[in-house]
Amino acid sequence: MTDNRKEQTRDWREARRFQAWELKKKGWTQSKIAEALGVTRGAVSQWIKQVREGGVEALRHRKGGGPSPRLTEEQLKRLPGLLAKGAEAYGFRGDVWTRARVGVVIEQEFGVSYSRQHVGRLLDKINWSRQKPVEQASQRDEAAIERWRTEKSRELKKKPKSRVEP
Repeated sequence: MTDNRKEQTRDWREARRFQAWELKKKGWTQSKIAEALGVTRGAVSQWIKQVREGGVEALRHRKGGGPSPRLTEEQLKRLPGLLAKGAEAYGFRGDVWTRARVGVVIEQEFGVSYSRQHVGRLLDKINWSRQKPVEQASQRDEAAIERWRTEKSRELKKKPKSRVEP
């Protein structure tokens, strides 16, 4: 669902809660309000209780709960700087970051453990893109590779001669 659609969904639900409160102030019963708005009496009861305990503002949409982030905003802001040092600075072979490697750094630096999938979400959040190696292996022999392409690969492609049985 796009953000705009989420907002529209939220808006009509919030409007319905406010409408229920307005009807209650006009003296409507909870049953009549529920029937008019197409909701349960229990929902109307909860909305009225919210107003009594927290005022009319309690009917506004609130962001869902869920666990608090284990990395603070400050720690998340520090992460790009840590990654900019390069993977080799943390003892990894090759200077390429993977989600698993970033997870190890997060655990070392902040004492927080995440799954690879969640590390990917954190990397998206800090706009850190997936990396590919820039350099080729230092022991790479271009001449040997070309020889293999021209000679050996042709041999492998040739079909074996069929045997003729006497």
